Amino acid sequence: MSSWTFLSNHAHVLLLLCEDPDLRMRDIAEKVDITERAVQRIVHDLVEEGYIAVRKEGRRNHYSPNLKAHLRHPIEERVTIGALAALIS
Repeated sequence: MSSWTFLSNHAHVLLLLCEDPDLRMRDIAEKVDITERAVQRIVHDLVEEGYIAVRKEGRRNHYSPNLKAHLRHPIEERVTIGALAALIS
């Protein structure tokens, strides 16, 4: 089986958080098959670009995806995060 996929790890993390905004980084790492440190970097990137917001709830984080944000690449810049999440789920 080939090792490449159609979506990036950034997309995988974002889509998981759209599906379950209370996922722990450990759970995301396991589902995407990357390290927790890689998830931390991706979440940081997504926060910096305004794709998600993070709110602390006790000892856990709650992630709020910005479903109105548009994808970055010129080919799909007309597509919102919400439309992508609806398509995938």
